[in-house]
Amino acid sequence: MPRPVRFVVEADGGSRGNPGPAGYGAVVLDPATGETLAERAEYIGVATNNVAEYKGLIAGLRAARELAADAVVQVRMDSKLVVEQMSGRWKIKHPDMKPLAAEAATILPRAQVTYEWIPRERNRHADRLANEAMDAGKRGEQWEPSVSSAALDTSAARALAAAPAGPPGDAAKGAAAVRAALASASRTPATAPAREEAGAGALFAEPGPPAPGHVPAPAAPPAQAPATTPGWGPDMGTPATFVLLRHGETALTPQKRFSGSGGADPELSPAGRRQASAVAGALAARGTVQTVVSSPLRRCRETAQAVADRLGLEVTVEEGLREVDFGAWEGLTFAEVRERFPDDLQAWLDSPKAAPTGGGESFTAATRRISATRDRLLAAHAGRTVLLVTHVTPVKILVRLALGAPPESLFRMELSAASLSAVAYYADGNASVRLLNDTSHLR
Repeated sequence: MPRPVRFVVEADGGSRGNPGPAGYGAVVLDPATGETLAERAEYIGVATNNVAEYKGLIAGLRAARELAADAVVQVRMDSKLVVEQMSGRWKIKHPDMKPLAAEAATILPRAQVTYEWIPRERNRHADRLANEAMDAGKRGEQWEPSVSSAALDTSAARALAAAPAGPPGDAAKGAAAVRAALASASRTPATAPAREEAGAGALFAEPGPPAPGHVPAPAAPPAQAPATTPGWGPDMGTPATFVLLRHGETALTPQKRFSGSGGADPELSPAGRRQASAVAGALAARGTVQTVVSSPLRRCRETAQAVADRLGLEVTVEEGLREVDFGAWEGLTFAEVRERFPDDLQAWLDSPKAAPTGGGESFTAATRRISATRDRLLAAHAGRTVLLVTHVTPVKILVRLALGAPPESLFRMELSAASLSAVAYYADGNASVRLLNDTSHLR
């Protein structure tokens, strides 16, 4: 059964007078990549802030429905009133609000929509759209998407906003934070020395200061924040660290055959069992792993169990950590796929949206699944070091998202059997890749 598409809708509305000239803005985002999928804005004449906010919500939900009627949508707004009323926790008493709330509730089934309050500084994209709409109304015009600069002007602000209430996201926005911080630093004389990198032996240790590339968010919007000095900023506390372990070898591994979740479920080979034992010893020596989570596939569960037995821990199975389904390519080598399905293979290499022949899973679909799994695990294991025993594609996707790298980077990473990688996730939503494809324990 295919997994539902997931969207984030951010909406806002404003009134210059309350009541006064009013407008709304809404944006639909891909939660896996941060990409803007749709924007809506409109000048609505004289109205109150609350009416404009509800109008923005309605426009955002309609835009999400147009993209995918079966989408699961998380709505984020800085209007506590709208969020609490639409969540059913506050009664709707004002006669102007009741029909708007009823309309919003009928756009998508209730089970598909959740609501979250966010601070205003985290809602700048929708806020900017609402102001663009009101500016257009002041000129006697309506807002036009072609002249909007909201997405460009708010990308860095989105990354630098206050820490999210939920789990940290990926570094698509983290990359924007880095660029914004570097641009700011280039205009400010350096007055603070950069901190040194942690050594290899400290990669899984309880970390101290954030690593380079990790840019903390300011406590207030940039317009109100006091001048800061360069450096890596304040200590963001202990991050959640995912130690990413690719399973040991199976009989298919040295033959370089596609081995996903749609074909056979091979066990570890004798070489793979030796690798699992070696990595278990290495992780026991480090002594920092607190939880072991595994893909449901046999090769991962066997690898995870070898580590867990050595550490005295239980193994939790997480369905979202499974490998991609390679469809009709399962069990074939790359050369065999190229010979039998040349057009499908080329499409797969050219676009993350293309799926393997015969109903396999695309990288785009896998990214949504794995990022949702990441967020669940981060929410459950904040500040802890968690071993995720999984496969090539999930590890590469987690690393790609942490780096804010493009989809084609998936083809530019080497991950050996039983290799270790690590990503730290900080409280402000940024991520830091600390290790990639370490096989020193196998030598």
